[in-house]
Amino acid sequence: MKRIAIAQVDLCVGDIDGNTELVLEYISTARDSAGADTIIFPELALTGYPPEDLLFRPHLHVQVDRALQRVMRGSQGISVILGYPLEKGTRLYNACSLIRDCSVVTTYHKRNLPNYGVFDEKRYFTEGEELNLVETPDFKVALSVCEDLWTDDHASEAAGAGAELVININASPYHTDKAAVREELLKRRAVDHRIAIIYVNLVGGQDELVFDGGSLVIDSRGEFIFKAPQFEQGLFLVEVKRAAAGSITLESSSGQHPPPALTESVYRALVLGVRDYVSKNGFKGAVIGLSGGIDSALTLAVAVDALGPENVEVLLMPSRFTAAMSIEDAQEMAARLGVSCHTVSIEKPFSTFTEILSPLFKDLPMDTTEENIQARCRGLLLMAVSNKTGKLVLTTGNKSEMAVGYATLYGDMAGGFAPLKDVPKTLVYRLSRWRNRAGEVIPQRIIDRPPTAELRHDQKDEDSLPGYDVLDPILEKYIELDQTPGEIINAGYDRDTVYQVIRLVDRNEYKRRQAAPGVRITERAFGRDRRYPITSRYQER
Repeated sequence: MKRIAIAQVDLCVGDIDGNTELVLEYISTARDSAGADTIIFPELALTGYPPEDLLFRPHLHVQVDRALQRVMRGSQGISVILGYPLEKGTRLYNACSLIRDCSVVTTYHKRNLPNYGVFDEKRYFTEGEELNLVETPDFKVALSVCEDLWTDDHASEAAGAGAELVININASPYHTDKAAVREELLKRRAVDHRIAIIYVNLVGGQDELVFDGGSLVIDSRGEFIFKAPQFEQGLFLVEVKRAAAGSITLESSSGQHPPPALTESVYRALVLGVRDYVSKNGFKGAVIGLSGGIDSALTLAVAVDALGPENVEVLLMPSRFTAAMSIEDAQEMAARLGVSCHTVSIEKPFSTFTEILSPLFKDLPMDTTEENIQARCRGLLLMAVSNKTGKLVLTTGNKSEMAVGYATLYGDMAGGFAPLKDVPKTLVYRLSRWRNRAGEVIPQRIIDRPPTAELRHDQKDEDSLPGYDVLDPILEKYIELDQTPGEIINAGYDRDTVYQVIRLVDRNEYKRRQAAPGVRITERAFGRDRRYPITSRYQER
């Protein structure tokens, strides 16, 4: 192992043939064009990550075995370090194999199986038991898989056994500040145990998860030799040499790609998540209800950046409550981005529904029922266009709204994917301003005007909710930090407001359970991370 190629690849869960073709393509490029003698792929590369209950399907393992044979045949003249699920009798391992000259030289079984947050590996895999050292002519290498480095034991044991280099293959999903967390972890492991680390991560979107790449190489002094770009595929080279003093050194000609700042990284995660969800599921593009509000505006910008304007269309669906400025701003933004734009009034279907229902409602006053009918008229129109065109409806709700139930089931929640589902409203504004940094795509009036659902005259979000500058910090403390009402109140928030927000969060789990999946950007996203019962009498006091 002297010239090592890092394969930071975008794979698709269950597409074993497609993943294998990509692996073989990268092997060929690394060997024949880059002159590498070793190439490293991410965790569970043959199946994609996370394969979840596909691992219970017997035929999946037949396909994995066939794929492994293909990789072995393609490994002539190069060493391949590859992750895949390995059946051994009644046990299943998260495996990392070194393949050379058409055969498996050695295989390591992941020893630390994560079972928290989005991870559920103990449901499927058996923990490995032994360290695996690879003897090369020049130095010893320890193989490891993802979570193995998040505890100190593996690096300590590897260094104690004489390893000078740890190769760590990963499927580590993105959340805000994750890159900094990884860098700090690797630096601590390298310095504490005087061991170099090559960290290879997956890239791409898989359902709610986004894998951001950002593969890293760090030497035994804690100096970063190479940082791969985030959110991009690529093949990157690292040279491993023996220094005159006796220790190994690492060099890279692939340059340094520091992770972007938070707002940019979130935006790029949203773009990648939308792009891969639409393409991997075979949709022909996206359709969005464009309201003239900031959430749908940001969703449109993300969709165009992900899919191209030719693959995105928008519907303007005004009602009797829609302000002229909303229509003007929506039309202006659609024109700026060059997307197909259609205006379909919901006045007729709304009037028809209210007329049909009038005998049932008798003389009852108008309330949120009529507001929800409007939203459901729009949901019906969007889903009809989706069915007819094969384009996916992108819903536009944000995390703040989903948290407190400020959304309509089968209305604005109707759709296939929710890009902003884990994005708080205050961050929606920051992302919109960031997207406008090089030229105004989102009309400034959309950013400046007070948010409104426009489902009744003169409606404002703050008629029903605390201001988002108050709401979002309370939600963060309650949902993401698991703080008690007392702790939140002691941080300076009004007691009645805190309990109002908490009641809204707790009572709307039934809505969130029926919501479309969306890109995860925080450590406590609804669905995968935060799982609460719908039926519950528990109350925070």
